[in-house]
Amino acid sequence: MLSLFGDRRFKDCDGATRRDALKIGSLGLGSLSLPSLLAARSAASESGQPVKNTSVVWLWLGGGATHIETFDPKMTAPAEFRSVTGEVTTNLPGVTLGGTFPQIGQVADRMAFVRSFSHKNSGHGGGTHWVMTGYDNKQVDNGGRPTRPSLGAIASKVRGANHPVTGMPTYVRLGGILADGPSFLGTPYAPFDPQGQARNNLTLSTKLERLGDRRSLLASLDRFQRDADNAGLMNGLDQFEEQAFNLVLGNAPAAFDLKKEDPRLVAKYGKDLGQQLLIARRLCEAGCGFVTVSFGGWDMHGGIKQAMQRRGPIVDHAVATFVQDLYDRGLDDRILLVVTGEFGRTPRVNAGGGRDHWAPLSTLALSGGGLKMGQVVGESSAKAELPQSTPITPQDLMATVFDVLGIDRKMQLVNLAGRPVYVLEDGNPIRELV
Repeated sequence: MLSLFGDRRFKDCDGATRRDALKIGSLGLGSLSLPSLLAARSAASESGQPVKNTSVVWLWLGGGATHIETFDPKMTAPAEFRSVTGEVTTNLPGVTLGGTFPQIGQVADRMAFVRSFSHKNSGHGGGTHWVMTGYDNKQVDNGGRPTRPSLGAIASKVRGANHPVTGMPTYVRLGGILADGPSFLGTPYAPFDPQGQARNNLTLSTKLERLGDRRSLLASLDRFQRDADNAGLMNGLDQFEEQAFNLVLGNAPAAFDLKKEDPRLVAKYGKDLGQQLLIARRLCEAGCGFVTVSFGGWDMHGGIKQAMQRRGPIVDHAVATFVQDLYDRGLDDRILLVVTGEFGRTPRVNAGGGRDHWAPLSTLALSGGGLKMGQVVGESSAKAELPQSTPITPQDLMATVFDVLGIDRKMQLVNLAGRPVYVLEDGNPIRELV
């Protein structure tokens, strides 16, 4: 007889109670589907506030993309400061971008380029932690662990780990990023990784007719209920979710399958990063709330001109295609694209023809999300060293993302010490965008 939950005991994690287990145990065969199986998980995890039908695609330029050669070329600065790839015009009057981004230039009226994004940690780990979570952590560069949950993990906590209708995970990562995890929220809110065992689970679903008769299924559920009773309080449903993926997954697997997409559009997006962004769009349409796409290779300490000529066109084509696709489909109110990394690069080109780590100005661009596009936000100094206007911080970006997702900026979470902490302490939405 097939056991619905397998032989392993549930691991400790946040959110579920014995009452939730009883809800699961009361399901009959007629109501068995991923949405109903995960209803208790979702009910245990959500904050109680209404869930907006919005999503974020977070494109991470790992290594720290240069802010000058991307979106702030500064061609009026001395030669050792200005963009080594030159500049291209855009469809916004007077606005130019780095020389490897002509296609983004043609959709600039559907984007916002932030030229005063800033923080104070120029370490790869610490900078990543700050931008991904909104909080500094100087210990990460010395082997420390992330101390705050990422934006995607918070979205998963608020909305529930899976969409209640499609079963789609709320938080999916396409390539790992340091500090992209749940920290003290616990493993139920970690990103779903389609490259790991979880993706295998998508293709190993057991058909309902193989579950045996109703009596056998209910016996399995009853055993689960008794196990939960014997364990006392059941603190999570991570193993249950894994088994639910193995059994029934609704429409979620189709979102990962580009064979179900118009082949002309697949060809337009291209391979590699373009393909990942197309999958990200499909995941959002299927109910995913937060998708991270990691595209590294930006730690350009030397030979930055040649490196940008290799890396820049890939991002240029993929982002421009994604932005155009969002607007063509009328998804620009539902999906927000964020393009950023852990920091920018030093304003002055070094002796090796590269740029080094520089957090005081960092790369940031956005598109969609129902925000005001077609503008440059903020201003940098004459040599792109510091914000000339009021700095926009990672918490300001976080507040903007929260508003798009419908997450209460005053929400509190309980940390490992058992104390409530605000998810956001100082940030405000970027005023020019709202």
